[in-house]
Amino acid sequence: MKEILVLSGKGGTGKTTLVGAMAVIMPDKVLADCDVDAADLHLLLSPEVSERNEFWSGVKAGVDTGRCSGCGSCFEICRFDAVIMAETAVIDDFHCEGCGVCYEFCPEGAISLRDNRSGMWFKSVTKYGPMIHAALGIGEENSGKLVSLVKKEIRALAEEQGVRWILVDGPPGLGCPVIAALSGADLVLIVTEPTMSGLHDMIRVADLAEHFKIPVCVCINKWDLNRNMADNIENECRVRKIPVTGHVPFDADVVNSLVAGRPLLEYSDGPAAREIQNIWKNLKNISFLEENE
Repeated sequence: MKEILVLSGKGGTGKTTLVGAMAVIMPDKVLADCDVDAADLHLLLSPEVSERNEFWSGVKAGVDTGRCSGCGSCFEICRFDAVIMAETAVIDDFHCEGCGVCYEFCPEGAISLRDNRSGMWFKSVTKYGPMIHAALGIGEENSGKLVSLVKKEIRALAEEQGVRWILVDGPPGLGCPVIAALSGADLVLIVTEPTMSGLHDMIRVADLAEHFKIPVCVCINKWDLNRNMADNIENECRVRKIPVTGHVPFDADVVNSLVAGRPLLEYSDGPAAREIQNIWKNLKNISFLEENE
């Protein structure tokens, strides 16, 4: 069982579009969407939810109005402006960070800290295979913990199903969610684009994966829009001995497939779709994956 994690360094490079397309042609797999802050793989794969689960993380303050004297001490010390004063104190859950300062200093002991439901995670069925995905609540934190939960559940599902592949749509950026997504990955596929920021973000993701000793390969999306920059990216990959597994051309069918809410390889057999098929062939030929056939 091998896990391919698709990362990008930032949003908007076509990472989810690529994962959705690969889901059509990859055999014997399970799917995971670890972009829990802005999950959108479900928009392409139309999963049918079979199991809904609450995700609890952190705490929020709550006021026992029967004990609150309305002294305002919590209002004065809350640095997040989460306390509203009326006859008694009222906590604004959206602003509360669960730091516990109000709880510690309330002279009446009227404030408690309660567990916080910060999101949901789902087991679903798609026509392309089983899928684990999640959604963090608006303004909630601890997305790294939710990503770790998704990774744990997808690996358990993969072992239960006895599949050969795990395909993961990773979160953007380089922070805690990405580090959580890297756990257990066998290969990172970086989707970049031919811009200076695309090159910069690719290098940062490659450095992060290298730190965790995870092999990396690269796909250049919309490579023909700036061929000089695409050449610069390839040169950087050559120096770093990073395989470039594909060059996806700009193709209006990609946009049209997103509007239609369908994976590209179901919508089109155009140049972008054909190149993504080549990417999958190239991924299978990467030496470290072949060694474990």
